[in-house]
Amino acid sequence: MTFEQFIRRKDFVVIPSLHRLIMWLAGFRVLPLGWLALSGWFVTTMMGVSGIDRPIYLVVCAWTAPGVIALVFGLLLRPRVLVQPDYPTRGAVGQGLTVHADLHNPGRFPQLSIGAGLYLLPLEIDPEPPSDVIAAIGPGESARFEIGLTPRRRGHYKMPGVVAFSTFPLHFFRTPAGGSDRWPLLVLPSFHTIHRIDIPIGTRYQPGGIALTSHVGESPEFIGNREYVPGDPIRHIDFRAWARLSKPAVREFQEEYYCRIALVLDTFTGKAEPPTPAGFPDFEAAVSLTAAVADALSRGEYLIDLFAAGPQLHVFRAGRHTAHLDNVLEILAGVGHTVDNPFERLAPALLEELRNISTVVCVFLDWDKRREHIVRAAAEAGCSVKVVVVRDEDTTESLSRAHHWTPHLQQVTVAAVTGGGVDTL
Repeated sequence: MTFEQFIRRKDFVVIPSLHRLIMWLAGFRVLPLGWLALSGWFVTTMMGVSGIDRPIYLVVCAWTAPGVIALVFGLLLRPRVLVQPDYPTRGAVGQGLTVHADLHNPGRFPQLSIGAGLYLLPLEIDPEPPSDVIAAIGPGESARFEIGLTPRRRGHYKMPGVVAFSTFPLHFFRTPAGGSDRWPLLVLPSFHTIHRIDIPIGTRYQPGGIALTSHVGESPEFIGNREYVPGDPIRHIDFRAWARLSKPAVREFQEEYYCRIALVLDTFTGKAEPPTPAGFPDFEAAVSLTAAVADALSRGEYLIDLFAAGPQLHVFRAGRHTAHLDNVLEILAGVGHTVDNPFERLAPALLEELRNISTVVCVFLDWDKRREHIVRAAAEAGCSVKVVVVRDEDTTESLSRAHHWTPHLQQVTVAAVTGGGVDTL
C-alpha cells in the first residue's frame, strides 16, 4: 500500500475535515521537494525553539525562504489553461486505461511548468506514474497529456476530473491551473476464455417465444402449406395459395423450441469484514468465472438467464448473440457480495422460471444444504444441472455425496480461475 493509498483510507483519520486536508496536501498540493523543505523547516524549528539568538535560527530562515517564495509566486502568477479531456467510459480489471487531456493556453503570456493528472482516485483504481511537466505552453498553443490508470476491481465509479497544474517556480507545490468535470467509469470483470464447456443440453417449448426472445432463438419460420381445416386461425390463411389451388390453404410454421440456460451466481460470502481494494478473492474469482461461462455460452445457440442475489436481486435475460454478452458483463460489474443469506430471494425467482429452463449452471462459493436445495429443485423440475464451486478449502458439505444425483459437479481453486487454469468445464 502506497502512502497516498494509506491516507485515503476512511479509517485513517476520524475527523472528516482533517482527513480531507491531509488528502489534499499529500495527494495533490505538495511535491517531494516541498515535503523535504517542510521537513527541514520543522526539524530546525524544533531545534531552535528555545531562542532566536542561537545560530540554528539562520538555518530555519534558510529552510523557510524557498517555501515562501514558491508559495507566494505560485499564487501570484497562477496560470489559467483550458482542459479538454477524452475519457474512456469502459474498462476491465487489470487492463490499463489512458486518459487524453489537451491543455490550451488562451492567454497572452506563456504558462510555465505545466502538467496534468488525475488525483485522489478511488482506492480500487491505481494511477500510473505521472507524465512529465512541460516547460511552457505558449500563447494560443495547446499540449496533449496522456494519463494512465489501472482498475483493480470491477464496479461503477465516479472518477475525478483531470486537473491541470503548474509547479512554477521551484517545483515545491502544485498550483491548480484548471480542471474538468467528474466522469463515470464502468469497470467490467476480467476473465480467461473457456474454450470448451461440457453442459447437458436440452430444448423446451417456449410459449410466446417470439415475443419473449425477439430476434433471438428459432423464430416461427414458414415451412409449407396445407389444406385448410376448420378451426385453423384465419390469420394463417394463405390467399395466394388459395387462388393457385382453388381451395383454402393455410401456412404452417415451425414451433419455437430452443435451449434456455439459467446462470446462477452465488454472492453469499458470509464475511463481515470489509473487502480489500481488490475485493474478496474467492468472490471476485466466482464473478470472473461466471463471466467466462457467459462468454462461452454466448458463442453457442443458447438463451442465457442470469440470476444473482447480492444486496439487490439481479435477473437478466440475454440472447443468443455475442452482443448480449456486454449486457451480462455490465450486470456482473455491479453485483456486490452479501453477508446475509440471499437464497431466500434467489430461490423463488429461479423456481418460477424452471418450467421453461433447459439447463441450470451454478457458480457457488461453497456447498451446503441451502445451495443443495436450489440444485435439487432444478433437477426435480427436469432441468439438467451443472455446478462449479470456487473454493480453496473443503466445502461445508461433502461434494462426493451429491455426485450420484448430479454428476456434473466440480470444485476449482481461486488461483486456477484467476490464472487461466480453467480452460474447460
